[in-house]
Amino acid sequence: MNLGVVFPQTEIGTDPVAIRDYAQGVDAMGYAHLTAFDHVLGASADRPGGFAGPYTHETPFHEPLVLFGYLAGLTEQIDLVTGILILPQRQTALVAKQAAQVDVLSGGRMRLGVGAGWNAVEYEGLGQDFHYRGRRLEEQVALLRALWAEPVVTFDGRFDHVTRAGINPRPVRARIPIWLGGMADVVLERVGRFADGWFPQYRDPAQLRDGIARVHRAAEAIGRDPSAIGFQASVSAAEGIPAAVTRARLWEQNGATDLSINTMRSGFTTVQEHLDAVQEFITRMRATA
Repeated sequence: MNLGVVFPQTEIGTDPVAIRDYAQGVDAMGYAHLTAFDHVLGASADRPGGFAGPYTHETPFHEPLVLFGYLAGLTEQIDLVTGILILPQRQTALVAKQAAQVDVLSGGRMRLGVGAGWNAVEYEGLGQDFHYRGRRLEEQVALLRALWAEPVVTFDGRFDHVTRAGINPRPVRARIPIWLGGMADVVLERVGRFADGWFPQYRDPAQLRDGIARVHRAAEAIGRDPSAIGFQASVSAAEGIPAAVTRARLWEQNGATDLSINTMRSGFTTVQEHLDAVQEFITRMRATA
């Protein structure tokens, strides 16, 4: 099972040196991937109709692809993962260009996790239709892959149209991995049909077996090899590192191929405390391998 960290998005602050130190620290520890969450707009609770989401306009979020452009040159081996980028609220060709740029600058270390999201406020602010987000996402994945693989593309979809055009530079790899987030039945079916992996959000690791079985059935239905699909779970440092290690092993036993340790909401106030926690976690995981 590949081990990673969740970038402490809402707690790390805006000091670029602190961000550098964190990324270089986890890279040196041997973590396989760094996952960053995504929100473009934070809503205020006093907006018309109110707002009851877990994040507000007071919650800081670094933009993942810009962040990864910065980290690409500061790290050597850790994969840079969006987990997840809200794809349908963005322009598809622009995401293709930005992800390709990160892949180029990092030497092929970009992984694009995408999802439809839940925050209609962001869709409104970015000029996209919230109600068609699932259908648009599926079309967007096809266009992303075409733009990464081919120098010139013609694409005539319901939501996007490209006529004899392409991005340059294209990625180091013709196919940047695309993983999906979400828990709906339609998401699991999409994972099986065309995604490279999935971010399950079950609370009980034992539930993952059923989710994997459903994904595999969807893959087999179209003649796809299900063993090529990855599954990335997470554990929280807030439960204590020994408990997080025990829980991580349960995820592994139930089929997780990847796992991230999340140190947010654990009471840490400094970057060093976040680093100390992830160092303890990977040390204990290695000792119990």
